[in-house]
Amino acid sequence: MTGFSTRAIHAGQEPDPATGAVITPIVASSTFAQDGVGNMRSGYEYSRSANPTRTALEECLAALEGGSRGFAFASGLAAEDTLIRSIAKPGAHLVLPHDAYGGSFRLFAQVYEPWGLRTDPVDLTDLAAVEAAIRPGETVAVWVETPTNPLLSVADIAAIAEIAHSLGALVIVDNTFASPYLQQPLALGADVVMHSTTKYCGGHSDVVGGALVVADPALAERVQFHQNALGAVAGPFDAWLVLRGLKTLAVRMERHSDNAERVAGFLAQHSRVSEVFYPGLESHAQFDVAKRQMLRFGGMVSFRVRDGEQAAVDVCGRTKVFTLAESLGGVESLVEHPGRMTHASVAGTALEVPSDLIRLSVGLEDVADLIADLDQALSG
Repeated sequence: MTGFSTRAIHAGQEPDPATGAVITPIVASSTFAQDGVGNMRSGYEYSRSANPTRTALEECLAALEGGSRGFAFASGLAAEDTLIRSIAKPGAHLVLPHDAYGGSFRLFAQVYEPWGLRTDPVDLTDLAAVEAAIRPGETVAVWVETPTNPLLSVADIAAIAEIAHSLGALVIVDNTFASPYLQQPLALGADVVMHSTTKYCGGHSDVVGGALVVADPALAERVQFHQNALGAVAGPFDAWLVLRGLKTLAVRMERHSDNAERVAGFLAQHSRVSEVFYPGLESHAQFDVAKRQMLRFGGMVSFRVRDGEQAAVDVCGRTKVFTLAESLGGVESLVEHPGRMTHASVAGTALEVPSDLIRLSVGLEDVADLIADLDQALSG
């Protein structure tokens, strides 16, 4: 199976041998009968360790990202936590994006730093700064988020991987905004891919989940141990919902990208908008990098309003088709004010976002309706 959509629909999802069901069953059992003491039937004993529905999702994710193993978790942050505990110990050092997702920054700054993990936030678009921040023998990984949330900067994965590997560090890529369809970090040299499967992988705003896909089998063994030891696994119904979402990922990402490109172009011409952040605009600082490593440019658009923070808050409150809500990646369009919502945890830090910034998750509605909604909200 070589085509992306063929893998999304079939990888890890053979018809059920007992019934012939073409859709993977939801195996809700917490425990499994054994054929004699220590003789597990098909390798299953207890659902924290492994569950057939979760296995199907993990095999599908590995196939889509081109990794040796996939792992499904209860949330994106649970995936991050398991990975960090698999590769780092107190005293280790990690390089972070200077505009990372606020939840990731909270985890690193308020959980791991007291635990003894040292971090340095760096502008990952500055390759010299990345190289300077890596401490050979101490830096375990460079954490890459591309495009970033919410400023949509784009890091050169291949270039960072070359630098990091030459200095003995792993490269981890949060691929949530792009999805496996639009970007393949492992093929560009990354070691691990992370997802909040809540977002585009699930795609319908009805599940919370996370995932890791690992290139190296030895590292995958360590991740598997920590996944079982820490226990923050995806439940069977959540795994089934993400697996269902993956089947339509390619067609959804094409429509998300079509709509977002139109929305970004509209905003770039609007008199009340001072700046638009979208990798598909030629004005974007990393447009050439994005064009080289992404298939399309995705469904996320951020922009700044000319009249300041309150004006941005007011625009968010006037939309009718765009729903005021956190999260992203669902079929419905969402609008939010990062400074007061998703990124409030980084206020007063080096990662603080502009107060006049609005973030859009552009959904699958008719694009004319989306543009009209933004026009009336900006003109109100």
